[in-house]
Amino acid sequence: MLEEYPLDRVFTLIEPGPALLVATAEGRKKNIMTITWSMAMSFAPTFGIVTGPWNHSFDVLMKTRECVVAVPGVDLIDAVIGIGTCSGTDTDKFKKFSLTAEKAQSVKSPLIAECLFNLECQVADYVDAHGIIILECVRAWENRKRTERRTFHAVGDGIFIADGEKFDRRREMASKLPAL
Repeated sequence: MLEEYPLDRVFTLIEPGPALLVATAEGRKKNIMTITWSMAMSFAPTFGIVTGPWNHSFDVLMKTRECVVAVPGVDLIDAVIGIGTCSGTDTDKFKKFSLTAEKAQSVKSPLIAECLFNLECQVADYVDAHGIIILECVRAWENRKRTERRTFHAVGDGIFIADGEKFDRRREMASKLPAL
């Protein structure tokens, strides 16, 4: 039997993931913010993140029109949560969470060495009414030395779920997938 579900909890059912770290830089000042609302937009390397002026990094992101989006493994969950619960106005998050900033190739924002993937991005658009920043990835990096390969997703109420078992259905979906 179906029971009505509270509308103010619907986001917990469809909140995308994975949890992401977004690195920005203005001059020598580097910062990181945590983002759990993101969306793929097509097979192109274009995606959206949701943020706004309530985040310290937002102004820098909109001013510089670039960032690095990093995909952490589940072993970084405490750092990701810590980054999301303190402000870059008074905290050097790279130092506080023992993360290594590496030089990117196409943007001034730093890569985060400990993450599984780093995506150098440029802002393509901003949908102000919904706080959606459309990013175009211009260069991507993978850290193949990481042994922990699981990513994790926010459920939206302080609960996170780690990815685990994989189900390969590429053959069945071949007609809908881009060529490898």
